[in-house]
Amino acid sequence: MKKRALISVSDKNGITEFAQQLSELGFEIISTGGTKKALEESGVPVIGVSDVTGFPEILEGRVKTLNPMIHGGLLAKHGEPGHKQQLEEHGITPIQVVCVNLYPFQQTIAKPDVKVEDAIENIDIGGPAMLRASSKNHDYVTVVVDPADYETVLSQLKETGEVQKETRRRLAAKVFRHTAAYDAMIAEYMTDLANEETPEKLTVTYELKQTLRYGENPHQKAAFYRKPLGSEFSIANAEQLHGKELSYNNINDADAALQIVKEFSEPAAVAVKHMNPCGVGTGENVFEAFSKAFEADPVSIFGGIIALNREVDAETAKKLYEIFLEIIIAPSFSNEALEILKGKKNLRLLTIPFDGKKKAEMRLSAIEGGLLTQEYDLFTLDNAEVKVATKREPTEEEWKALKLGWKVVKHVKSNAIVVNDANMTLGVGAGQMNRVGSAKIALEQAGEKTNGAVMASDAFFPMNDTVEAAAKAGISAIIQPGGSIRDEDSIKKADEYGIAMVFTGVRHFKH
Repeated sequence: MKKRALISVSDKNGITEFAQQLSELGFEIISTGGTKKALEESGVPVIGVSDVTGFPEILEGRVKTLNPMIHGGLLAKHGEPGHKQQLEEHGITPIQVVCVNLYPFQQTIAKPDVKVEDAIENIDIGGPAMLRASSKNHDYVTVVVDPADYETVLSQLKETGEVQKETRRRLAAKVFRHTAAYDAMIAEYMTDLANEETPEKLTVTYELKQTLRYGENPHQKAAFYRKPLGSEFSIANAEQLHGKELSYNNINDADAALQIVKEFSEPAAVAVKHMNPCGVGTGENVFEAFSKAFEADPVSIFGGIIALNREVDAETAKKLYEIFLEIIIAPSFSNEALEILKGKKNLRLLTIPFDGKKKAEMRLSAIEGGLLTQEYDLFTLDNAEVKVATKREPTEEEWKALKLGWKVVKHVKSNAIVVNDANMTLGVGAGQMNRVGSAKIALEQAGEKTNGAVMASDAFFPMNDTVEAAAKAGISAIIQPGGSIRDEDSIKKADEYGIAMVFTGVRHFKH
């Protein structure tokens, strides 16, 4: 049987070497358009697809390989007498190797000024059809979509004259993942174009960033994937400058820290443990901000993740070096700071493009047998209709503190209570089954610093007991959503103690 390979690629890395070696192994090469030209210029013997089909490329190249002379060669069962007879009857030559990759749709829509018509023209039709046909028929056809697999295919052909069945199946599976991801990206683009908010089917695709040693616990396997063309301002796009490989828990905690520090435009520092903030500080500079975050909870910060929204300088690096930390995230590190922090071989240093493109995305949460989707909670006080519910209004300093508390509390696991002053958190109560329990934890952690501090709550007070506890601890102002049928009880209790209480009208549950 004549050996034939079909090659048509957008990514031409390594393709001439691959084709040349196939030719030397006795394969007749057929190709299209730009690939054919590249092979000819490199001296590889090549036959045009139009010469095989007897039909020219038409419709600006939209139709060239969608032809029985091609697909018959791709889908024929080589050992089936009926198939062999039909191939001979119609003059169709079987194709044993297919090397195809697709129009660069992802690269096209990544361009900031891309036009819809350009995106549409870069939706490949013939390529996926050939890939799917070849993969379906992988018992007889070797299909290659990734240049990384060229060497494997060539080495097996050289050794035995054929590609092993296990390799053909593995390559076919890779193709179906590739075409599924390609179609998922197109589906997402078209869905957005059509302004469909809740499509009847949700197909998403992610690319492997790295395998992980284990998941939340050592007995759980795990991996880290990132969304193609996702938000640049994310952990998925972090550059690691130093330290050992990130773990599953590191990545989750790092994302939590980043989401909190994003809330601040002034110099800010966030310390996170187990996806909850244990200290948040702001200041005139990054050193002052981190000093406040450390002071907020010098015990819990041990082994924590730190996110800062300004370059780390030498002074701040020296203070960071004194503490056992897992990760430090910042827009950048000065050369002096890097030199200091690299003194700890396991400390991970990550930079993230704080000025990178931000993209509205849906949050996906897996449950057994299903998936939940929701928008990220991007609501801020700038969006809220804030009203003072009590007789006394907050002072200017209290307003500053209330705004800080509200930025932090929405990132704390519910039920959530944050006690803070104008520059730093003092106590954080997270994840309790009742709100007064979270309040007691936050107030106890803040200790004597509660006198004159403020309190933020992620949801309304169902009873006045939390206000009572806050008042007895010396809290001077409270910010909460309001909306309880017993709001009036909490307002009366606040007025009784002279507490200023602000309603935002917005809840910030985080589970």
